[in-house]
Amino acid sequence: MTLLILVTLLWAFSFSLIGVYLAGQVDSYFSVLTRVLLATLVFLPFLNWRTPRRSAVTLMAIGAVQLGLMYLFYYQSFLLLSVPEVLLFTIFTPLYITLIYDLLARRFVFWNLLVAAIAVLGAAVIRWNDLNGDYWLGFFVVQGANLCFATGQVAYKQFMQDAGARGEVLPPRQTFGWFFIGASIVAILAWLLLGKPQYPSTPTQWGILLWLGAVASGVGYFLWNKGATQVSAGTLAAMNNALIPAGLLVNLLIWNRDADLPRLALGGAIILAAVLLSERRKR
Repeated sequence: MTLLILVTLLWAFSFSLIGVYLAGQVDSYFSVLTRVLLATLVFLPFLNWRTPRRSAVTLMAIGAVQLGLMYLFYYQSFLLLSVPEVLLFTIFTPLYITLIYDLLARRFVFWNLLVAAIAVLGAAVIRWNDLNGDYWLGFFVVQGANLCFATGQVAYKQFMQDAGARGEVLPPRQTFGWFFIGASIVAILAWLLLGKPQYPSTPTQWGILLWLGAVASGVGYFLWNKGATQVSAGTLAAMNNALIPAGLLVNLLIWNRDADLPRLALGGAIILAAVLLSERRKR
């Protein structure tokens, strides 16, 4: 679980960086393309080109969904919603993870769903306000991102478990490049078909894209997916909502956005309780 905690702290800055410096100022498809290509370059030197074809294609498909398609939805959501609203609408990701995991495993584990529901409750305590205006389009766009992210996490976890059961050796550092190649294909096609000539105009924007691509995406997704293979589905689901209090805290401390600190503390405590319950049951 240590890897998931580290990546949560790393990703906590991403929401505000995108919402403050990139959304509406830089073409979202160009942002996605740049971010994914930079992440690919980080792992390309380590890539084992002799990876079995079936495994390579599977990893590419997972990357295309979890990162490529997810980013397309994710960046569009910032054009429709504020940063806190995007964070709010991500609270359903844990439920998607548990349901997809059980569907693939052809079983139903009520405990995982309960842990996910507790994590959703904690996130809702933090960010559930009376929303004014028509936010339904933004809501459904974020749900598209949530579904892609949840599907990718579960698929990678299941794929690595199945590969281990078959005795197939797939060192993550030497094979994760396929994940980013799959995401890059989606990003390139989306930019060619839908992109606009709206590029970064300041060194700050270029620097943020570099950080988001090489570190937040490249290192972050590698460590997150590796961490996902080391925890239960319930813990993975609950940790997805740990991003909400972390992201809001960063937004408050650095960009001085309003946040209800008592609710932030209460919601964060509920999410932490969900993680601890899952870990205790696992042990």
